[in-house]
Amino acid sequence: MGLSPVDIAVFLGIVAAVVTVGVVMSRHEKDSEGYFLAGRGLTWWLIGFSLIAANISAEQFVGMSGQAAKDNVGLAVASYEWVAAITLVVVAFCFLPKFLRSGIYTIPEYLQYRYNHLARTIMSLLMVVMLVCVNVTAVIYMGAKALEPLFEGQTLFGMQLDITLLSWIVGIAAAAYVAAGGLKACAWTDLFWGSGLIIGGAIVMVLTFLALDKPGDFENIDAAAVCQSIGVDQDATLAEKIGALKENRMHMVLPRDNPELPWTALILGIWIPNFYYWGLNQYIMQRTLGARSLADGQRGVVFAASLKLIIPFIVCIPGIIAFSLFHGKMQENAMQGKRLNGPALAEFEQVKAAPAGVKKVFPFDGEFADLHPDQAREILVFNATVAGLDTPPDADLPQLRERLVSQFLAGNPEFQHKLDALAKDNQNRNEDRLKAEEDDEKVLGMADLNDEAVALATGENLPLWRQWLDWFSGKAPDVQKQQKLVGYDRDGAFPLLIRYLVPTGLRGFVLAALMGAVVSSLAAMLNAASTIFTMDIYKEYLSTRASQSALVRTGRLCVPVAVLVGCLIAPQLAKPEFQGAFHFIQEFQGYISPGVLVVFLFGLFIRRTPRVCGAVGLILCPIVYGLLQLFMADEPFLNRMAITAGVVAVVLTTITLLRPLTETMTLPEHATLDMTASRGAKICGLLVVIVTLALYAIFW
Repeated sequence: MGLSPVDIAVFLGIVAAVVTVGVVMSRHEKDSEGYFLAGRGLTWWLIGFSLIAANISAEQFVGMSGQAAKDNVGLAVASYEWVAAITLVVVAFCFLPKFLRSGIYTIPEYLQYRYNHLARTIMSLLMVVMLVCVNVTAVIYMGAKALEPLFEGQTLFGMQLDITLLSWIVGIAAAAYVAAGGLKACAWTDLFWGSGLIIGGAIVMVLTFLALDKPGDFENIDAAAVCQSIGVDQDATLAEKIGALKENRMHMVLPRDNPELPWTALILGIWIPNFYYWGLNQYIMQRTLGARSLADGQRGVVFAASLKLIIPFIVCIPGIIAFSLFHGKMQENAMQGKRLNGPALAEFEQVKAAPAGVKKVFPFDGEFADLHPDQAREILVFNATVAGLDTPPDADLPQLRERLVSQFLAGNPEFQHKLDALAKDNQNRNEDRLKAEEDDEKVLGMADLNDEAVALATGENLPLWRQWLDWFSGKAPDVQKQQKLVGYDRDGAFPLLIRYLVPTGLRGFVLAALMGAVVSSLAAMLNAASTIFTMDIYKEYLSTRASQSALVRTGRLCVPVAVLVGCLIAPQLAKPEFQGAFHFIQEFQGYISPGVLVVFLFGLFIRRTPRVCGAVGLILCPIVYGLLQLFMADEPFLNRMAITAGVVAVVLTTITLLRPLTETMTLPEHATLDMTASRGAKICGLLVVIVTLALYAIFW
């Protein structure tokens, strides 16, 4: 069920009304402070809603709900929201006073005052690249992903409304939005989008619970399949179904060997991206830097923290339930046409008849093997043949496993360690097993065997130094690894809820709120990227005497360039290798977030840290994180972030001890801003922390 004329009318009417309000409110902002910081006149309630709307968009409703739909994640992904609530309270009272007192336009600008100009420039370049190539790209993709099910099979001017065209539509809309109005337009419209998004999310949440209670009352839902997925009888009550889901998929603390969010990440790893995002990220902090007073800024940030507590209930839990309701549709979507598996399967059909001489292999995950065992076995035999292995076509699965394992061990003795580790790990995996008759403890699934065959064909089974040596000498295998085949399209969880549960008319409202939040988030990112480029790069290096109007004009010209880059990259995120757009954002931010956080912590709280530490920490971070990604690829990225932060901290501590700062550090002060702290915000902040801890206790 797509969009009806009523839905389209509601959608267009709401969007037109809200955008008009934003443009009218910002029409007098002509100088750089007005355009980039809303004239430093934002009140606390505008700041709070603006922070939420800038943050909560398709990144959460598509990406986070998709992560929650994963069996090995579930509600644990809510840590990104509930840890953020505590983070925001700390930011309000530890970071914000220092930033507002200095009167800065951008976060990198603070580094110039505390360290030196080089540190400011390095961070500016890193943040522009990260904002454009990671944040903007991912949100464009997720906005398009949210629209895709609603426009399935439809065309625009003769062009298929697929993920690529929808990405361009979303990107262009955001570019026009931010270029026209600046930050105040974003802030005022965020008030409406933030409210609408929470209301729309609550509507979807209620409908999701109704569908879980009585799935037979809704079209396109198989009641028997729903109960089987949850593990309850068909006559089970709603409370029993929720209880079963809570027992199996609503835990905040996961085992150490969880590949996504192990409990070790809660100790340090997850705090790094949170403090970077909420305290040192330009497109978020730009809202608070526009506060009319410190008290307003603190109230707004704590207000946003309180709203973060409810987000998992309208995003994560519906995502968990969505898999139970629509896992069949997610499986179907993963196999259809241009979506996910379509191109790779079409390619396989063309080459499978004659694998000899073919320079392509086809990886797949355990869920694909579980859902399509015959096809998975066929692909496994093909990949093994490409890798030069002996694969008898008539062998049954245990025989095939035994033959492949013996060849893997002959070609790579280290495979025994992998065999033992995978055997232990596979005890908890939901996929078909190939069991060795002589040892039932050693269990390998088809996906594991296929991974090794693919690695053997591509040379990825060799030590990293050997891969580099072969590459430089021209001896590396010329075998191309195709897009990974997956069992489910989990990023489609929330869009499916909108399509099949939300009634006509109301669907237009929910879609308007979601798309408004997408455009709002993109506007915040684009405004932040243009602000950093204009104030930290263009004004500092390219035109030191630029007028105020020239700065605003340059900022507006940056927007379409950033959108162009984002729209070109966005469709690529549909590839399973990225493990979902939300995972893509979090993992790639690791190249800068640990270094930025450590550099700012040393600069803010260790007065004797020398000026050279700013540049050293920012340069060292991506190097260390990149090396960890190469040598410790199996370690969860949050743990790699923690290790990176530790290495950078040790290096900066060593430099500080050897060459401590001798001169007195004097930072600039913004003379006109009221710096009186808010006592009420402190009390509310304490309540936010207490409630967050209680939620962890409930869903432990």
